[in-house]
Amino acid sequence: MQAETEDPSTEPEVTPGLVDKYGRVATDLRISVTDRCNFRCTYCMPAEGIAWKPHDEILSFEEITRLVKIFVELGVKKVRVTGGEPLVRRDIESLVAMLTEIPVPELAMTTNASKLRQKAGALADAGLQRINVSLDSLRRERFEVIARFDGLDRVLDGLDAASEVGLDPIKVNCVVMRGVNDDELIDFAEFSRKTGFHIRFIEFMPLDGDSAWKKSNVVSLDEIVETISARYPLVEGDRRGPAAEYAFADQAPGSVGVIASVTRPFCESCNRVRLTAEGQMLACLFALEDTDLRSLLRSGASDSTIAEAIRGTVAAKWAGHAIGNKEFTRPTRSMSMIGG
Repeated sequence: MQAETEDPSTEPEVTPGLVDKYGRVATDLRISVTDRCNFRCTYCMPAEGIAWKPHDEILSFEEITRLVKIFVELGVKKVRVTGGEPLVRRDIESLVAMLTEIPVPELAMTTNASKLRQKAGALADAGLQRINVSLDSLRRERFEVIARFDGLDRVLDGLDAASEVGLDPIKVNCVVMRGVNDDELIDFAEFSRKTGFHIRFIEFMPLDGDSAWKKSNVVSLDEIVETISARYPLVEGDRRGPAAEYAFADQAPGSVGVIASVTRPFCESCNRVRLTAEGQMLACLFALEDTDLRSLLRSGASDSTIAEAIRGTVAAKWAGHAIGNKEFTRPTRSMSMIGG
């Protein structure tokens, strides 16, 4: 006998609000739309890559759109499409258009930009508002070592393409690793001043990959700001979101931000939740437990039932991740599955 499904036409209206037991309100949703990536960044993925999920285990565009609509009804204001590498997913601009129709108040994407020249116009036309580009070195040979992909020229061209179609402001995310690329802090500051792009330095975190993480390899917020300020004095701005923001004192274009997840964790004000490529909801990047929203979708659950599962996941969110402490446990799921 076929299992009965709930009739969505009779369900009660979804009540907004995703509040955890510490009073934090979730308003930012990160969605991994694919586990696949054409890069093999040393801090994110093993050199041999990972076993990709079968296509039927990955959420469809229709499933993603339905979930995002529920999240928005629950109070989510910002949705970021990530991967893996989101631009390797076929017709990704169609998903952007579907999310735009919900509508999503703020719709952004994080990409490695290697395919952005081909996709920027279509993404902007579909309604994408902002873009972040992951870029860990401005030196071609070093870029290839970190990403295991000779693609710096393509990434820089992708950034130009995004600027040309008005995906503004453009943020450039750089994971800073001691002894790897920490000697490029001034180079990135000059890149920001030249282009007007907003540089976001990210402290090195214990994620998947084959780079051995040690706290001594972390270049701290204080060190980053002091190094850049010695050449280009910085003025601290208002903090919006996880990044500590700084403008150039001489009012040059661009800006510098630092996401200090290790030395100054922002867990007490975190407003993010995540949806993996296969439909598991995480309340934290380093969460050890998840909620299977895909099974709810595919079993015929109503929007209100899914909303309650989402609320429950947020309500159970822990106080923080404890990176660097002995009790910290690294998640087993690859970063390419979780999303940036």
